[in-house]
Amino acid sequence: MQGLNTARRTVRFTVGWKITETDESAIAKLPADAWQAAVRQDGQVHPHAQVAELTGLDERAAAWGVRLLVRRVKPSARDARQLTDLEKQTGWKYAIIATNLGPRGLRGVGGSHQLAFIDAVHRDHAEVEDRVRTNKAMGLRNLPSKTWNVNVGWILACNIAADLDAWTRLLGLHDDAELARAEPQTLRYCLWHLPARLISHARQRILKISATWPWSGAFLTCWQRLCALPAPI
Repeated sequence: MQGLNTARRTVRFTVGWKITETDESAIAKLPADAWQAAVRQDGQVHPHAQVAELTGLDERAAAWGVRLLVRRVKPSARDARQLTDLEKQTGWKYAIIATNLGPRGLRGVGGSHQLAFIDAVHRDHAEVEDRVRTNKAMGLRNLPSKTWNVNVGWILACNIAADLDAWTRLLGLHDDAELARAEPQTLRYCLWHLPARLISHARQRILKISATWPWSGAFLTCWQRLCALPAPI
């Protein structure tokens, strides 16, 4: 990725870093005051995570020409069997981020050089992976045909469905604690397949929704918000 940088183009990146014994030796050298609180994507302090600069202590950073940041969290029960000797000894689970963001950060973005900022940006990558998983749930997991053209059409339809799902949650359900980050299966059950009938009366089309359906209010709010959007130009 470093090779993508040119005189006219600057590429910044953050990637995960496989921890070796060399990295663990560098982590063990970190003083207690080197650790600082991590933050969530919304800017709130993360109560159970901390980050520290590892670049100057890790010889692999210079070898690869990157900046290394280490994050530590309290391990969950699921992580217990995968902990290294250092993690068992310290009671923390570690993860390292490699980046080419230097001490000056991004031009025009205040605080982008700080460890907490870089850590939060990197962890936001999980949303990308999450959307890949949900796109598979929209039909990308199984292609329907051995014919190339049929599969191309299928993938296009799946991606359109995934985009509609994402924009519907963002524009119509952003303040709904239950549905704003719901899985496609949940939205299918709550909204897309809601118990309703489309009828015609007095030259009008009316959607009659079951009054007992728990998500009828969420559907109406979402529908009204989407209808209020300006027409695309």
